[in-house]
Amino acid sequence: MQEDVISPDDRDFVTALASGIEVILAFDETSPRMTLSEVATKTGMNRARARRFLLTLHALGYVRKQHRHFELAPKVLNLGYAFLSANNYRSVIQQILEDITTECGESSSLGVLDGDDVTYVARSSSRHRLMAITLSVGTRLPAAHTSMGRVLLAQLPDADLDAFLMRVALEPHTDKSITDKAELKRRILDVRKQGYAIADQELDSGLRSVAVPAFDANDRLLGAINISTNAARIDYDTLIREYLPLLQEKARQIHASVS
Repeated sequence: MQEDVISPDDRDFVTALASGIEVILAFDETSPRMTLSEVATKTGMNRARARRFLLTLHALGYVRKQHRHFELAPKVLNLGYAFLSANNYRSVIQQILEDITTECGESSSLGVLDGDDVTYVARSSSRHRLMAITLSVGTRLPAAHTSMGRVLLAQLPDADLDAFLMRVALEPHTDKSITDKAELKRRILDVRKQGYAIADQELDSGLRSVAVPAFDANDRLLGAINISTNAARIDYDTLIREYLPLLQEKARQIHASVS
């Protein structure tokens, strides 16, 4: 549990820093370039406040300005790289993910829980296109509807899991999406018992994946690793019979290799 997390009304909470990060996160795949007015609308800030943050980020090199439009600059990648470089397990896990792709021909990823989403922090892509969006390091997907997300949610203490279920909105991404919170909780508790999760076309039609937790040698949770595939090519039984044992073996390698 995150007992030391302060609230926005705490005297130590730096509102300006939080707002600056909010502006950066406003830029995404659907809004890569925005005007000042669009940034203000998306963040809920007034124009004057949004303008100050954009110009500050521009001065620091994190945002580029082209006439009336703003977009993220490559320097923003340094923020993500700081996380990756601070975790020395990255190269080991990347090699293991690539080994998975070599052995089964499917994409494999490492994800961590970030709020109510799963953020991809390492990935090995196969040649098969899986979703309409491009999955890559930094991609965020709703934890409730993904195999990695459910594995990570299963690791939460009961109070944190209940808090997640209270606040999350369960969107029907496909006709197989679970939108009942009681059912989702049952699924997550099953994951906690069995040690793996499967998401079968709940986020995107045709996308099927299996995930297991990844721990270091000190039993610290590093994230979840998955194998994702196309349901038209790989049936559910193959996912359980062949891909799950492969994933579990690679998780044991991570446990033995990362300290």
